[in-house]
Amino acid sequence: MTSTKVQFALKDKLKEVFGYNQFRGNQEVIITHILERKNTFVIMPTGAGKSLCYQLPALMQEGTAIVISPLIALMKNQVDQLQALGVNASFLNSTLSKSEANKVKKETLEGKTKLLYVAPESLTKEANIELLQKSNISFIAIDEAHCISEWGHDFRPEYRRIKQIIEAIGDLPIIALTATATPKVRADIQKNLKMEDANIFLSSFHRDNLYYEVHPKKDPKVQLIKFIRQHQNKSGIVYCLSRKKVEEVAEFLRINGINAQPYHAGMESGTRMANQDAFLNEDCDVIVATIAFGMGIDKPDVRFVVHYDAPKSLEGYYQETGRAGRDGLESYCMMLYSPEDVAKLEKFHKDKSVTERENVHILLQEISYYANSSVCRTRQLLHYFGEKVDHNCGHCDNCKTKHTRFNAKDKILLALEATFETEERFGINHICDVITATPSDYVDSYHHNELNCYGKGKDEDNQYWESIIRQSMIHGFLTKDVDNVTIIKVTEKGKEFQKTPFDIEFTQDYQWPSELEALNEETVVTNAFDKELFDILKAKRKKLAHQKGIPPYAIFQEPSLEEMATTYPTNTEELMQINGVGAGKAKKFGKPFVDIIADYVEQNEITTAKDVVVKSTVNKSKSKITIIQHIDRKQDIEDIAETLKISFDDVLDEIENICDSGTKLNLDYYIETIMDEDRIDEIYDYFMNADSDSLDDAFDELDEEIGEDEIRLVRVKFLSEVAN
Repeated sequence: MTSTKVQFALKDKLKEVFGYNQFRGNQEVIITHILERKNTFVIMPTGAGKSLCYQLPALMQEGTAIVISPLIALMKNQVDQLQALGVNASFLNSTLSKSEANKVKKETLEGKTKLLYVAPESLTKEANIELLQKSNISFIAIDEAHCISEWGHDFRPEYRRIKQIIEAIGDLPIIALTATATPKVRADIQKNLKMEDANIFLSSFHRDNLYYEVHPKKDPKVQLIKFIRQHQNKSGIVYCLSRKKVEEVAEFLRINGINAQPYHAGMESGTRMANQDAFLNEDCDVIVATIAFGMGIDKPDVRFVVHYDAPKSLEGYYQETGRAGRDGLESYCMMLYSPEDVAKLEKFHKDKSVTERENVHILLQEISYYANSSVCRTRQLLHYFGEKVDHNCGHCDNCKTKHTRFNAKDKILLALEATFETEERFGINHICDVITATPSDYVDSYHHNELNCYGKGKDEDNQYWESIIRQSMIHGFLTKDVDNVTIIKVTEKGKEFQKTPFDIEFTQDYQWPSELEALNEETVVTNAFDKELFDILKAKRKKLAHQKGIPPYAIFQEPSLEEMATTYPTNTEELMQINGVGAGKAKKFGKPFVDIIADYVEQNEITTAKDVVVKSTVNKSKSKITIIQHIDRKQDIEDIAETLKISFDDVLDEIENICDSGTKLNLDYYIETIMDEDRIDEIYDYFMNADSDSLDDAFDELDEEIGEDEIRLVRVKFLSEVAN
């Protein structure tokens, strides 16, 4: 078939199956290359259409294309999408039953399957290798190819065996694909797959619709709520490092009225997939996840990505933020950074080999510098992946912040001199030690304290000089050695600069943490409630309580009124975000209060601060639902305590927390078996006429024969019947 006919055939198939009229970027030339059975290496940002690069040529050829993919969720998502388009695609992994797996194998042998997704672990099984040897395989696609490299952000040892297995299957063309690969990682991938001769198709890493910002991790829950409420009802992903943190943050967001679900590998698989599907189908706004979530997930309208904890590497960060804005529309990426998170990540690897620990340390150093740097975020990321740009993006937090600028000509010349005099054999830290005359074993053993440049920059610290060296790299005067990324070398541009220096401005980096905190200060309202509104609400509460014949605190307690006078809730949904206000109480008493607040806000032209005040869970115990269920079944509290293996007092604490958060509980069945009617009435009447529901006050005022547990139980009865 002539090249013109191939082009027409490709475009016809593109329209027929995928519904697109045109290819994007390098897609067409990559697909043509694969159809010519040539080894192909594709480095293309998330959302740029990598999957199509192997899906379309699979449909254009006889036989089955094998797609090696690292995650079951990724396989399922892509197979579901292809099947919805009428493509016979399947996956082979541990989730299939024996009969399902046999069906997939049969269709592969018969040549019916066009794309077969397999995990590298499945590929190593002898039975599967034999299956593929007997099948008509068109080519092998290795997705997320960065997993091959020990320098990649998601190294998987089983990926190192892929080439050996491919050779056992037959002489097949390979297409390796990744969204994130530094020059070092690219070289490692090509070497391992023995495809040094492959054509490399490198797309720009620039995503001009993504807005990057980094904030010091100061009050993360407040910062998270504020950010998400700025993107109300939009789809977003929040990444956390641990499964425990994922569950905690997802619960916290739900408590604050945000439709969020958790996702991590420790969850029951059915629940995990249900949560993923809810996010994809817009039944859930926010997914809180470990980094496993999102690989290959084709959701184009993710409007924000938050790194609640520091990411493990810039590769991982770039790939995870790249899941936002795949439709090309404006999207936002926020990282909450703390040095403690980085230190914690280092500790996670303390029992690993020396090489692994060193690799992790280098990757985390890059994260720390990125967070603290005053240089354009986009420019830093592009430079990290080997893409040279000579302009700033104009819309990241660093571009929008006014930084101190200075003429760096002399500083650059000293950095170049130190790099030359140390024979271009060392990394940033050592060069900084030499410039600042910082004692070290390396400086002494190599006699670098005798160099001309030694101590010439000692008026500044190592952090300052690291910034000079890194900004010199971004401007192309210095570079990392491709074979050993810890070594810094002088570029041709750097040599020219030494011969003919010129004025050039660098920016002063953040001085962690004070300056960065000041630049990113969150205006969080704490105790400064609106006294005038508080008095109006308090007067309304008193009047309403008098009309209903109940104590004022039974309507809303004073801390709840203070929070209303801070956050200005103007509807029932917002009122329910106030501590101590559950759905029942909001429905029962809320309307007159939100009406007052709405009028007050309008008359005083107030910009509400509700987006920075958050509601914490009153009852953090996982026993809450269990206790409510046991009470509904009218089980004695002693039996509940025994079932949960906690004390009677602990169960009472939980019951009080549940009640205080606005849930109505009916404990009459239990109270009436341990107390006579007169005693119940006495305690009930006390709370009806008291100024507060304080247990200490009640214990002091009531008959000394009445026990504390009895007071607590009747207080729950009183609040459930009157207040909730």
